[in-house]
Amino acid sequence: MVRLTIDLIAKSRNHFKKKRGLSFPEYLRTLTHLHFFSKNIEDIGDLSMCRNLTVLYLYDNHLTHICNLGFACNLTHLYMQNNNLTHIDNLHNLQRLNKLYLGGNRIAVVEGLENLPDLSELHLENQRLNPGEKLLLDPMTLLSLAESLCVLNINNNNIDDIRDLMVLKELRHFSAADNRLHNLEELEDVLGLLPRLLHMDLRGNPVCKKQKYRDRLITAGRNLEVLDGREINEMTRQFLINWKASKEAKKKKHVMSGLLIPLTNDFNVGQGPHPGQNTYSPVKMQRWKPTQPSLRAQKLKMSMSGLLNHVSVSASPICSQVDA
Repeated sequence: MVRLTIDLIAKSRNHFKKKRGLSFPEYLRTLTHLHFFSKNIEDIGDLSMCRNLTVLYLYDNHLTHICNLGFACNLTHLYMQNNNLTHIDNLHNLQRLNKLYLGGNRIAVVEGLENLPDLSELHLENQRLNPGEKLLLDPMTLLSLAESLCVLNINNNNIDDIRDLMVLKELRHFSAADNRLHNLEELEDVLGLLPRLLHMDLRGNPVCKKQKYRDRLITAGRNLEVLDGREINEMTRQFLINWKASKEAKKKKHVMSGLLIPLTNDFNVGQGPHPGQNTYSPVKMQRWKPTQPSLRAQKLKMSMSGLLNHVSVSASPICSQVDA
């Protein structure tokens, strides 16, 4: 097993030339950059003598965990992509860490970054996950990075939801290409809460095939300058914003007009006829003529006439007596 130690540094030809005129311990104390990429390294030993180390290159090795870096309080750049890491841990002492490269590992959950106040770039692309697995980002970890993280790369990690990223108010460059994002409304909501975002790359996601995808995201991201590798023309953005505002205003006006009822003294004005209510126009009223009575009405009239005559005859004697 190849282990990164002080002895391995001493045997390195690149470092042998640099230590002329200095003792080896003195040289280690002045060392700021350490290049040990593609060396089949599987573990990190005691490097505490390299107290001024600021940049560490360990990509393309066989590391399975992060360890023995607690001494590196001055470390600003850590390159550990394309190893076999499964967890992010033991970084809490790296208070000055600014850029962290962990792409191409086996990390399933992004966590353990809560004590890195200066972390501005986080690269997590192309994790080698198990079938059906997707990269998860711990909400507490994201919240701890809300004031510092400016660059985030999560390409090709089977991600289908990015709503948790809304807390990253300082994010300027965001790349989530080749994932499974499909909800356009969700993306609009996220963009609306990332006011500093300038560059975004979502190429290779199902959502890119949706109608008006580019137009809607340009409208939602008011400061976005580049989308999917293509620059955004400011005149185009302003046109889309004005068009959307006009469309919403017309929609609002239409809804409001449907809610308004004219206020008059006549409650029938503006209303349709009630069930069973007949309506006549003035013209129809002028032309209306009484129709001939029906046969039944004629018979009823004749019956009533006979009855009245009978009552009249019966009442005649009484009237005569009274007159007498």
